[in-house]
Amino acid sequence: MTRSISARSILAGTARGPIVATEEALSFWGGVDPATGRVIDVHHPLHGSCLTGGILLMPSSRGSCTGSGVLLDLALTGRAPAALVLCEAEDVLTLGALIAAEMFGKPLPVLRVSRKAFEALSQAKTARISDTAIETDGLTITVEPPATASLDLSETDRAMLDGREGVAVQQAMRIICAMAAQQGAEKLVDVVQGHIDGCIYASPANLTFAEKMAEMGAEVRVPTTMNAISVDRANWQAQGVPAAFGDPAARLADAYVRMGCRPTFTCSPYLLDSAPRAGESIAWAESNAVIFANSVLGARTAKHPDFLDLCIALTGRAPRSGVYLDEHRKARRVIDVDLPEDVDDAFWPLIGYLAGRVAPDRIPLLRGLALAQPTRDDLKALCAAFGTTSAAPMLHVEGVTPEADGAGAEDADYATITRADMAVAWSSLNDGPDEVELVAIGSPHASLGECRALADALGGRKRHPEVMVIVTAAHQVIAEARSEGTLGRLEMSGVQVLPDLCWCSISEPVFPTKTRALITNSGKYAHYGPGLSGRTVRFGSLADCITAALTGRVPARLPDWLS
Repeated sequence: MTRSISARSILAGTARGPIVATEEALSFWGGVDPATGRVIDVHHPLHGSCLTGGILLMPSSRGSCTGSGVLLDLALTGRAPAALVLCEAEDVLTLGALIAAEMFGKPLPVLRVSRKAFEALSQAKTARISDTAIETDGLTITVEPPATASLDLSETDRAMLDGREGVAVQQAMRIICAMAAQQGAEKLVDVVQGHIDGCIYASPANLTFAEKMAEMGAEVRVPTTMNAISVDRANWQAQGVPAAFGDPAARLADAYVRMGCRPTFTCSPYLLDSAPRAGESIAWAESNAVIFANSVLGARTAKHPDFLDLCIALTGRAPRSGVYLDEHRKARRVIDVDLPEDVDDAFWPLIGYLAGRVAPDRIPLLRGLALAQPTRDDLKALCAAFGTTSAAPMLHVEGVTPEADGAGAEDADYATITRADMAVAWSSLNDGPDEVELVAIGSPHASLGECRALADALGGRKRHPEVMVIVTAAHQVIAEARSEGTLGRLEMSGVQVLPDLCWCSISEPVFPTKTRALITNSGKYAHYGPGLSGRTVRFGSLADCITAALTGRVPARLPDWLS
């Protein structure tokens, strides 16, 4: 073995099986069906492939923090890949595999290999993995043991690790230290608040983990908000949600509330009165929230996987690595964007989606956008779409975001996003019929400004009788909209505004069952929606959504600023 063909064990274990190889990162949440192990992301090259029992070879994961919960569920039900072989740093799936082994005795090996080893393994059909080697026909790669880190722990950290503050805190600190070791962290950092993503009922494993921690007496020690959940907590029974789904989804939310989390139930915690300030170290999960917090607010948080979010909230400590450190907040790819004239709101999620594809594994600096003067809602849409296609925890926009000045690293490379790129991406997200039966707004949760814009655009007109218009938003935003009359205006037009749920967690019958095709102004939901809902999903501007709401159809054409 040469030095360029190398492998290191991240989580030990043995496995054998067929190699399932891809050059494109995959989000397990929204991309893999936990009930079957099949890839459901219609935009991914592995769409339709079954991962169960395979040696999954891919650069890294991307997208949702909830992927850790999906992998844990696959491991607990025997549907997981036999092993994960990656060539880049990765936390989300690694954490899911760590929880499976640490708390449930289900080892799932995770390895990191060099690029040359990755390319060689991609040509093989099967592999055998042991603690010391990866073996394929004609190739043996020696596996180095897991990295060990000598963490500089405080006396309080040691007390937690030794069990002096209870078994739940001890378990949490053991998981944090294990993740810190594989990240190469030398210390832990204090955090001032948390945001829990694992409260989404993505799989039964989320409930199993949360209730086990609650039964051990877990209680958060920093202010901690909660992500959108999978049911309207107060109304799911009246809405006809089957008890087989609604009950465990509600129990999952209740478990986190029992552990002291604030029942905010929103995927846009940056809209709350508790939003962090610039420079504060926090521990958020939920990809769009993490990217917005780092990029727009200037706070500091890694993209923490589900389950690690709770562990950090229980201890107030996180691995001091990644974007907690100044040197890792630099842009390693500078992307020049060809800015069209007179762009509308759909431009921003489209650019975020493309930027993630251009920088799937590194923080980018986007140049050429300042003249368009993006609003905070524009940046919200951009960050959410970027998190769908990239694993990076933040981005910079020259002349717009607070850390963009001097953000380019010395070793940064360069790329472009052209109008031709935009047209191709627009068309790929608009492959569907003109007729739609549903308009989906609020992924991430709608802001008060977005609710006002929708009400103003409808102007009191009634929606088409065959088209449902549904907005998902946080309780705080809904209360503000009600107080100022915006909610009343929306309801007069036949718009339904739902709390607690987000489009990425909504299910039938709250998701209208008669829907064949829908339109959304969310780049995030335009990507995940087909796999999650089983329907055709089209992407458009707010004006496109209004046209569909009023007439039941909108032509699938390029926007004026791309025509």
